[in-house]
Amino acid sequence: MITTQSILPLYPILISFIASGLIAISGRFPNLREAWTFVAGLCKLGCIVYMLPWILKGEVLKITLLNLLPNLSIALRVDAFGMMFAIVASSLWILTSMYSVGYMRPLKEHAQTRYYCFFALALSATIGVAFAANLFTMYVFYEILSLSTYPLVTHHQDKEARGGGRKYLSYLLGTSIGFLLPAMILSYVLGGTLDFSANGVFSTMPSLSVVTLLFFLFIFGFAKSGIMPFHSWLPGAMVAPTPVSALLHAVAVVKVGVFCIFRVMTGIFGVSMLQLTQLPLILCILASITILVSSLIALSQDNLKRLLAFSTIGQLSYIILGVALLSASGLKGSMLHIVMHAFGKITLFFCAGAIFVATGKKYISQMKGIGRKMPFTMAAFTLAALSIIGFPPLGGFLSKIYLIVGALEAQYMWVMLVLLTSSFLNAAYFFPIIYKAFFLKPDDETNTGIKEAPLLAMLPPVITAICSITLFLYPSVFNSLADLMLQWGVHQ
Repeated sequence: MITTQSILPLYPILISFIASGLIAISGRFPNLREAWTFVAGLCKLGCIVYMLPWILKGEVLKITLLNLLPNLSIALRVDAFGMMFAIVASSLWILTSMYSVGYMRPLKEHAQTRYYCFFALALSATIGVAFAANLFTMYVFYEILSLSTYPLVTHHQDKEARGGGRKYLSYLLGTSIGFLLPAMILSYVLGGTLDFSANGVFSTMPSLSVVTLLFFLFIFGFAKSGIMPFHSWLPGAMVAPTPVSALLHAVAVVKVGVFCIFRVMTGIFGVSMLQLTQLPLILCILASITILVSSLIALSQDNLKRLLAFSTIGQLSYIILGVALLSASGLKGSMLHIVMHAFGKITLFFCAGAIFVATGKKYISQMKGIGRKMPFTMAAFTLAALSIIGFPPLGGFLSKIYLIVGALEAQYMWVMLVLLTSSFLNAAYFFPIIYKAFFLKPDDETNTGIKEAPLLAMLPPVITAICSITLFLYPSVFNSLADLMLQWGVHQ
């Protein structure tokens, strides 16, 4: 692995940051405002893809922006795992921007300029987390993401939105300041650095009690990961407009949480240190409980977005479970599930929003026969649901297979049973929706006159559903990036 000094990692962060200002001053001209969003999205993705050949050749691009203390700086670094996350977040931002136009305009949502402006800021923070070279830089962008997404969660500005926003900030800022910040300071004092390394930051292993304390402060400090009991902010945040739920709560915000846990376990503690303790086993148990309990709660939901929120909580813990296994296949499955789940879950949220735009319906019990009126939307929903469940030929099958093999490599048969049981529960709450949509007739006349949502709200879920199939058939780029991380000892 070769580290190359380059300013390139800074550009994708700056692009959407600058775009937020251009969006803000273009508020009186909606077409121009949204044009800035698309231009920024395409430029951001272009910059990231431009760096991809270097990463696939085994290089790492790095730039130090500001030195603060000895071995403590604000620095950016693009490695294979960061590249995976950045490609997903930046590509889905473009589709979500298209979807936002098809969703926000027909509903005549207020404050659309503010909405697009903070969306761009949130994507800057997301890429900042993906490209963070050390824990301090990651923490800074993590907090920026929490603050920039608050106006999006509270967009409707009614009582429900304000309540969801308070819970959102209370959980995310409360845990990051109360747990994560002390853990970061203690790690710096003990290790003398916060730079991610495959061997961790500790030259000598601290006492088991200190390692245990740090471990749980980090795990619960990243509450964006949705692990129980710090999960209830996520269903509460579903009061946000559906495009917000789609990108930020299926991709950016929640994936940042599990991405950070992966980084800390492999780059701050190091796999070799964790293998000397029982902490990964405890995390496997916590993640398994979260997976099963959230799936059972999802079974009882009638509100479609709320069901998807609890489904997301469980799927996030798949990623945590994979890294907690510390096996090669488990780690690879964890990385790939970030990608596969992102495309599947954003499709489901897109479909939920398209249904609401076309019909005003948000409850599953109201959706009998809707598949006959909205065939493209519900076909996309079906494909995405099958990917989340883990059916071939969809991307979710690949990541789940790696997770199951990873459990066998770690000799945790019970984890394999948890994964299989969870897939059965996924099917138990998704198949009734599909059955109602396609095979039941409406029991009243409320579905009369219903047709597909506007093109810009219907097309994105169709595209992302097709991507879920494509990722199964042609996963080579993401497979190569995941393999590179494993070759580098997960992080060098």
